[in-house]
Amino acid sequence: MDLYEYQGKQRFKRFGIPVSDGRLAVSPEEARAAAEEVGGQVVVKAQVLTGGRGKAGGVKLADDPADAERKARDILGLDIRGHVVEKVWIERASEIAKEYYLSVTFDRGAKRPLLMFTTQGGVEIEEVAANDPDALVRLHIDPLEGFQPWVARRLVYGAGVADPSEQKSRATRCSARSTR
Repeated sequence: MDLYEYQGKQRFKRFGIPVSDGRLAVSPEEARAAAEEVGGQVVVKAQVLTGGRGKAGGVKLADDPADAERKARDILGLDIRGHVVEKVWIERASEIAKEYYLSVTFDRGAKRPLLMFTTQGGVEIEEVAANDPDALVRLHIDPLEGFQPWVARRLVYGAGVADPSEQKSRATRCSARSTR
């Protein structure tokens, strides 16, 4: 299943996982209205089913609604790796202390779900896999057993999350979400 960022956030929110609030826009004018609703400094993010949005100019910080409209005008219609941007997601800008990457995908070779996790979020996962493969934890899970607390711990510890309080926080959050 391929999901746009906004769709993933909507699903997470439905299951009680905290996500940043945002609005979808399909025109520069809608982006301006969304930025007015969200308030403050916002991020205008291209909604395409591919990575590399930021490097391609598909993620831009906007200081106010008028700036959000201008940034949306630049992003809408942009071709990112063969995907034309038809929608943008407007959300409040936030201070990012740390970024992680977590993916759930289906490994056709193993015929099982595959979780991938790294502390090197904010970059293309292909780069991490090629340049620092040990930083990317890969773990197959049994679909009949489901996501269990030990899976969260193995991902967190395997990725080298060093701070004990952060280890507990990440593993606990992952585990709590799996029981809902």
